[in-house]
Amino acid sequence: MVNLVPYEFWFLTGSQHLYGEDTLRQVAADAQKIAASFNGGVQKGPYPVVYKPVLTNADDIEKIIREAEASSSCAGIITWMHTFSPAKMWVRGLNALTKPLLHLNTQTNSAIPYATMDMDFMNLNQSAHGDREFGHVTARMNVPRKVIAGHWAQGRFRERVFTWMRAAAAATDARHLTVARFGDNMRDVAVTDGDKVAAMGTFGWSVPYYGIGDLAEYLKAVSPGDIGRLMEEYESAYTIVPGKDKDYTYAHIREQAALEIALTAFLGDKKASAFTTNFEDLHGLKQLPGLAAQRLMASGFGFAAEGDWKTAAMVRALKVMAQGLPGGVSFMEDYTYNLEPGAGMILGAHMLEVCPSIAAAKPTLEVHPLGIGGKEDPARLVFDGAPGSALCAAVVDMGSRFRLVCNQAQAVAAPEKFAALPVARVLWKPEPAMETACEAWILAGGGHHTAFTTALDAEHLRDFAEICGIECVVIGAGTEIPAFRNELRWNSAFWGK
Repeated sequence: MVNLVPYEFWFLTGSQHLYGEDTLRQVAADAQKIAASFNGGVQKGPYPVVYKPVLTNADDIEKIIREAEASSSCAGIITWMHTFSPAKMWVRGLNALTKPLLHLNTQTNSAIPYATMDMDFMNLNQSAHGDREFGHVTARMNVPRKVIAGHWAQGRFRERVFTWMRAAAAATDARHLTVARFGDNMRDVAVTDGDKVAAMGTFGWSVPYYGIGDLAEYLKAVSPGDIGRLMEEYESAYTIVPGKDKDYTYAHIREQAALEIALTAFLGDKKASAFTTNFEDLHGLKQLPGLAAQRLMASGFGFAAEGDWKTAAMVRALKVMAQGLPGGVSFMEDYTYNLEPGAGMILGAHMLEVCPSIAAAKPTLEVHPLGIGGKEDPARLVFDGAPGSALCAAVVDMGSRFRLVCNQAQAVAAPEKFAALPVARVLWKPEPAMETACEAWILAGGGHHTAFTTALDAEHLRDFAEICGIECVVIGAGTEIPAFRNELRWNSAFWGK
């Protein structure tokens, strides 16, 4: 994964001096045990959880939260009230908090010790109402947060904590994300456009424009030796299909290698972790980046075609969330439908740029005509997508706010070979059914470009949306159109039209 900060999460435990120093020492020991449990064992978290000393007064709480705010490595805080912790002392600190907040409603023990329980035990283990006191203040202050209830050692509880951590890391990454736009969005297309100032205020995304000539200058500096070394990597990683003219094929693959090297250098210099291209704006390039875009996505960059900066940013966000998980993340476009009764499916593909992280098998590397853009035939990886649970996500600009639209799906193996389609592609069955999913997606204003993943689920996206403070609608197994219409109307009343 490229350009990732080694994030960590701070574990803050609330208590008070009312119960004596022995109790506070035990609170500290228990809190350290719980925090450390997320860092090891079979069910290890994606990022380190860092224990911080037990908090018992407003000054220390405000101080540690301001330190968390100032830390570039801290992606959020996790709070837990071991004993009763009067919540007024959290108010100043919470007023200073902008980073993601997870509130754990848990306790050290999983079962009530009926035979041995005494008042000392009661004074020590008061999470049942200590967490409700803290919860009242966060609700009254309307602090954005996630609440997870259950026992800290149980599998489902920990999975939900790790899901939130991934979403929080992606939201933190977004606050510093630069999406380099080579050219503008495709002419007269609505959904790929949007308010970049509002996006910076909401997510943190910076979306600067760069003329394609800026990239062409980097292309001139690429050396034959660097291209040769990358060609060796291609020959090892993929099956190259030489076509009728091997020299012609290899020359065009070498051009994509040069583009990959130039793009990597350019994005590195601009500290950009995502980018867009546009086949309508290729002045100074021989080819539209195809293989180059696929390879950069596979290394962790966000990408979208035709200047779609919102989807490029979401691909990057999902890449951050999915780090270390099985499955992949890719830029995607709904291309065509299978509308046979009982066999509704969507074919997702694009002209060139689908990430090989979702491939079912070793891709082939091929050169074919593109048909649009008026440039040379570009090289691209060709493959079928892997089957399994999947999710499509699109962030759309509704004019006064952003909406995240998600559709749960099942990616499936193609029933026949795509004998004449020389691009990467994936088939999926959208949930709950083809007609309902498509109708709901269109009613929600979802775009034709998406971030597609076989690594994440809807809770990752809901958590991300909650942290970023945007609307999220999920189309899935229980979706019915009348209720979904009402959800959109209620959301419009809450979020503003």
